[in-house]
Amino acid sequence: MTAAEPAPRPVLRYERGGVTSADDRMAVEEPLELRLVHRGEEQPVGVTMRTPGADHDLVRGFLYAEGAIRRAEDVLSISEWREGELSTPNVLRVELRSGFAAVRTLSRHTFTSSACGVCGTGSIERLALRAVPAVWARPPLSPGMVCALPERLRAAQPLFDATGGLHAAGLFTADGECLVVHEDVGRHNAVDKVVGWALARDRLPLSDHVLAVSSRAGFEIVQKAALAGIPVVCAVSAPTSLAAELAGSFGLTLLGFVRGGRFNVYSFPERLHL
Repeated sequence: MTAAEPAPRPVLRYERGGVTSADDRMAVEEPLELRLVHRGEEQPVGVTMRTPGADHDLVRGFLYAEGAIRRAEDVLSISEWREGELSTPNVLRVELRSGFAAVRTLSRHTFTSSACGVCGTGSIERLALRAVPAVWARPPLSPGMVCALPERLRAAQPLFDATGGLHAAGLFTADGECLVVHEDVGRHNAVDKVVGWALARDRLPLSDHVLAVSSRAGFEIVQKAALAGIPVVCAVSAPTSLAAELAGSFGLTLLGFVRGGRFNVYSFPERLHL
């Protein structure tokens, strides 16, 4: 499923004392309901607001982050809800190898926004039981390559170009090669899509890889990186105090304010050639 095209909308534009009619292009935000199915029965899991596109990767990444699956093979099928000739892409039916047993591991069963991710759904102690050791076996990263990541991420954001209203997450190699970029109204959704992409290709844990995000680095971003074994997280904006604490506790190198040829290092600077 390709990313949703921006939605057109007529607006009034004020500029330099004058008002004109104009056409704007807006980021698409729609609900996605996730339902687990087993032997003909369905059980709702929750709803998240997202930008349509890469929904299957989003589901895999979300279920992986929540501990409901450990590998791509744990997902037997993902399909749109369908009854007769009626179908909707905003309701996905997911069949898991574990059946409904996975529901017990899912800590969210309520409506969620495009901003909250999985904040606060589990303690750091719970995360410690599942986090993959962050392994970096490559030479230290050059500051020049790190400073180039936001521009490379930005170059792969066509929907942001059109709307100005989307976050992005990108997975890069230690040499700065861009492997995948996903956009979404929710920064946590964008990361889930990237992790789901890697999970479907049996690439986890993501040792020796770099995650770049166009947003701030909150707890949920670092949490998802730790679960995927990503050793370096670069954020264009600021990290939060809990994100920095989490990165330090789980062996991640956390960089913030990566823009304009500069950045701050909040943990494990030895992975950088400074």
